[in-house]
Amino acid sequence: MGNPDQDRIQAAMLPEGDVIGILLEQHARIKELFQAVRATDGEQRVDRFNELRALLAVHETAEQVVLRHQTAGAVNPAVAKARTDEEVEATKILAELEALNVESPSFAARFAEFEDAVNKHAEAEEAEEFPVILAGYTDEQRQRMGRMLSATEKIAPTHAHPKVAGNTVATVASMPIASIIDRAKDALRKAG
Repeated sequence: MGNPDQDRIQAAMLPEGDVIGILLEQHARIKELFQAVRATDGEQRVDRFNELRALLAVHETAEQVVLRHQTAGAVNPAVAKARTDEEVEATKILAELEALNVESPSFAARFAEFEDAVNKHAEAEEAEEFPVILAGYTDEQRQRMGRMLSATEKIAPTHAHPKVAGNTVATVASMPIASIIDRAKDALRKAG
């Protein structure tokens, strides 16, 4: 597993609002949250898992909508498809994890597999996609992608939606309603 501090150092070297910088910062936070879920129990574990779940759902949706098209053109379609396939599988596992008790042995085993898959996915993005996007687009273009990514994240669902994962058109079409429902569920859960 990569070092969150290393991701943040790389992100800090990029212009403010750079899409790759934003994604590296999120990768760092995702790594921290995986560690926090493993290190806590009870309500704290539930809270950290819900934070991780929401961040991953929003992050992967925004990557699918904003980054994958750029990757297909700048890197190659096979790399974009591989990352999308990994995200589809991760979305399915995330949905399974949401249904499990975070204190159960089945959660712990599935969570460990999930963490490994997410880390490998992030490493592949950082090795195969990010350098090509950095080299192939100007600072201004990457900042524009960063604004698009941030805007998408504001309206992205906060729960896993496996039925639309990997299908950008279906994801965009379902985003407004799924996001409202997800955010209402999140608010009700927080309220008790």
